Parts: sequence; structure tokens; C-alpha cells
Amino acid sequence: MLKTEAIEQLGGTTAAAAAAIGVTYQAVDKWPDVLPPRIVDRVQAALYRKAQGLPTPAPGPAVRDEQAA
Repeated sequence: MLKTEAIEQLGGTTAAAAAAIGVTYQAVDKWPDVLPPRIVDRVQAALYRKAQGLPTPAPGPAVRDEQAA
């Protein structure tokens, strides 16, 4: 699956795709042009949730940079 295809199916924008999957805008922005299977699985799961009228997951907590502490 192509990144552009996934974004289109998940709402047409990077922000909509991120919200549908429960990740940040930056995470989607960093996806490669051809998505690996682990991301395709997440896209398909989000599309299933959308079709079933299920809630979308909230983004997880940000990973703390241990060097900054």
C-alpha cells in the first residue's frame, strides 16, 4: 500500500490519518512511500473501526528523552 493511498482512505489529510490511527501527525509524515506490513495492518484496522463505527484510539504518551532529564 502506498502512503498517499492510506492517507486518502483515512480521511485525505495527514492529520486525519494520524487521528484515525491514534498516532501523531509527525509519525504519519515520516512514513515511507511504500508502507511496510506493520503500518498497513494499522491502516486496515483503522478502516475497520471506521466502518464499524468504533472509536479511534488516542495517541499514546510521548516517549521521554532520557538524555534531556
